[in-house]
Amino acid sequence: MAGDSETLFEAANPRAAPLAVRMRPTTLDEVVGQDHLLEPGSPLRRLVEANPSSTAPAPASVLLWGPPGTGKTTLARIIANATGRRFVELSAVSAGVKDVRDVLSAAKQSIGMGAAETVLFLDEVHRFSKAQQDSLLHAVEDRVVTLVAATTENPHFSVISPLLSRSLLLTLRPLDSDGVATVLDRALHDRRGLDDALSLDDDAREHLIRIAGGDARRALTALEAAAGAALELGEPAIGLHRVEQAVAAAAARYDRDGDQHYDVISAFIKSVRGSDPDAALHYLARMIAAGEDPRFIARRLVILASEDIGLADPTALTTAVAAAQAVQLIGLPEARLNLAQATIALSVAPKSNAVINAINTAEADLAAGRIGPVPAHLRDGHYPGAAKLGHGEGYRYAHSYPHGVVEQQYPPDAVVGRDYYVPTGNGAEREIAERLPRLRRVVRGEDPQS
Repeated sequence: MAGDSETLFEAANPRAAPLAVRMRPTTLDEVVGQDHLLEPGSPLRRLVEANPSSTAPAPASVLLWGPPGTGKTTLARIIANATGRRFVELSAVSAGVKDVRDVLSAAKQSIGMGAAETVLFLDEVHRFSKAQQDSLLHAVEDRVVTLVAATTENPHFSVISPLLSRSLLLTLRPLDSDGVATVLDRALHDRRGLDDALSLDDDAREHLIRIAGGDARRALTALEAAAGAALELGEPAIGLHRVEQAVAAAAARYDRDGDQHYDVISAFIKSVRGSDPDAALHYLARMIAAGEDPRFIARRLVILASEDIGLADPTALTTAVAAAQAVQLIGLPEARLNLAQATIALSVAPKSNAVINAINTAEADLAAGRIGPVPAHLRDGHYPGAAKLGHGEGYRYAHSYPHGVVEQQYPPDAVVGRDYYVPTGNGAEREIAERLPRLRRVVRGEDPQS
């Protein structure tokens, strides 16, 4: 099997194996970025650290869901090693039902001979068809193998319900910047890695963290390529230039805590506000390439949807919020499509700052002391004693009148007649600009004809 061959290669050629393979954690304590799965008493820790003499049944199947480079294969190997079982790895990209049956047959023979049980690691299980996934069910139920399946797709949509219901579902998260930094530092100093043969310049380290995108394997692969070039040339340190050469991508001059962070997001927002989708997409791409938090970009788009578009296009806020939810749901790199769609939609939408002007003017009146008591007929009249105070007396229920509009004082005396919202003639606000003056005349008693 492919997994067995890889294991034999690693054992026979430990220094020839890729850096990402050599640095693969062998215990849960070495796993980085998945603290939510490693807490004391968590299902994963109980599975790995269970007492071999315990009579409590282990899960028949474990489903690891997470983006690439977050440790799915690593956890599968740790599970196998901790339980003293034989480890077999298959990829659903190249394996078929016959390969699975061969593994299951060998596992049955192993059990019959009293040998070690088998852990079958099936990578990218979402690529198996329903029929192929069905072929695993009996072996899982009968505990012929302990199935550890990995997927980058939402298993609720990509894995059949019978298999999902029999599995312990563990969700892995992309590594944050600190997690990637820990992985890099460990590879630089660990005996299994570069063993302090080279140092890593700060700007090169930052670039590796940015391009990793939360993927530890990507970070280590880039580090290994850059280190190889530096060693070949006799350089004592891995510089930014070597990393740029290794990944064929120039480092974006972008400091997420400095001027570039604020300058680029400022240019991005002003480009969207200015209705230039091409410039906005350029700045969006720069931020994504530099490792900017996509949630930060999405939040700014949500704000812009109300501040710079508002009711000129009432769907703008819905679009921005949907993009923000998509970022939370699927993350990068796929969410860059959602951010790009929202960026284009908001760039070409009609613009209006009437919403922010309205709330700013209202707040200015409050700051100036224009407050006043709530009119008695608008006060809550539902609690005992309210009627004696005159609360709610004389209130006119708008739906009882033609067109749902009736003359009635709504604001306190101090701000009667104040117009906070002044719609523009852009987009959907054009119709509002025509209708709002008529509404105000009726409500304020200036035009009793509704």
